Amino acid sequence: MQIPVVQKVLAANDLIAEELRAQFEESGLFVVNLLGSPGAGKTSLVERTLERVRRLKIGVIEGDLATSLDADRIACFGVPVVQINTGGACHLDAAMVRKALESLDASGLDVLLIENVGNLICPAQFDLGEACKAVVCSLPEGDDKVLKYPAIFSLASAVVLNKLDLLNHLNFNLPDFRRHLAELNPAAALMELSCLTGEGLDRWIEWLELGARNARELGGRLRSPARCRE
Repeated sequence: MQIPVVQKVLAANDLIAEELRAQFEESGLFVVNLLGSPGAGKTSLVERTLERVRRLKIGVIEGDLATSLDADRIACFGVPVVQINTGGACHLDAAMVRKALESLDASGLDVLLIENVGNLICPAQFDLGEACKAVVCSLPEGDDKVLKYPAIFSLASAVVLNKLDLLNHLNFNLPDFRRHLAELNPAAALMELSCLTGEGLDRWIEWLELGARNARELGGRLRSPARCRE
């Protein structure tokens, strides 16, 4: 009996998301919805990105149930950042993002990174108006995550496998992880990296730069996440 209510909520969210997407496309802004479990390294990835990127102007929206800890970390880099506290909700929605944009000056930005609440289930259902979804996962979570959470991985334009520096210390089958992702979503760009050592980060940066360039050049025609894939 709850299905009609869920459908109504998602339909209302999708209307706002389409308004946001039109706004982002008109301004040539490349928007990435960063998804992943708590502790996967989403905030660390944002930090390493801000350290390394020189050619792009980046803004950040941080989503968490409580505190401004992540936004405080990002603010140290001197970029526009806004914290969204969901107050218990397990995901961000388009209305929250629209409200956050009232406090974030997006003019002149090339990229907007939206770090979603740590969760591999609920955030997959809510469109935020982004151009691409990027799922961040890490070796300590295990090599079976693609099999256990197919919905979120099937929607990803990019998958970032973080904490590669732990590969020799964990029972993580890297070929199996690659195979599972390729079978489920062969178009997704897989980037294996370590936010701690910096290994593999260049490919992530190149992916972001490509997305930003496409957003500027394609403008309103940047409609499908597939356009962001390599």
